[in-house]
Amino acid sequence: MRFGRHVRSLRKARGLTQEQLAEQADLSADTIRRLENGGFSPSRATLRKLCCGLELRLSTLFESYELGERNELRELVDLVATRPACEIKYAHKILQNAFRALDALCEENRD
Repeated sequence: MRFGRHVRSLRKARGLTQEQLAEQADLSADTIRRLENGGFSPSRATLRKLCCGLELRLSTLFESYELGERNELRELVDLVATRPACEIKYAHKILQNAFRALDALCEENRD
């Protein structure tokens, strides 16, 4: 049951419905519902598909489950690791610009 709540929190943190996660993970919506409700123990193959849908590594899924909290930095690293090199290059530029803008806002608020 606790694992199901964990999966639900990861799904919701990504703003996904059960149906959207099912589609991204190549699983049925019923599988996602049963998993979140603690209705069955997933196979390794199902867990791998789930991780693909959540865009994280299996190790991150279990680490955050065992610790009882999400590790957003690790999830971000996993997200980047699943993308092609050309997308990472563009994402890096976008993040640099976003952080510069945030730094400027923070500086304005200090004054």
